[in-house]
Amino acid sequence: MTPDEFTAALTALSWKQNDFCRMAGVNKSTPSRWVTGDVPIPDWVPKFLGMAQEVKRLHDTYVIPPKPGKNTDA
Repeated sequence: MTPDEFTAALTALSWKQNDFCRMAGVNKSTPSRWVTGDVPIPDWVPKFLGMAQEVKRLHDTYVIPPKPGKNTDA
């Protein structure tokens, strides 16, 4: 995972770096070191973010009610 992909994943989740730190249990300075390229992003991070994105997708699909006027027969 590149620093840009990491940042894009956080954006897709509507997370800030602090949110990621809280969810993943990492030090608050760690993501900024990844984004600047000072430290490589560990292999577990894309997997973690992928699972978080899938949970968000499922939540958005099945928990959040559709807006009135939207066709839900897809």
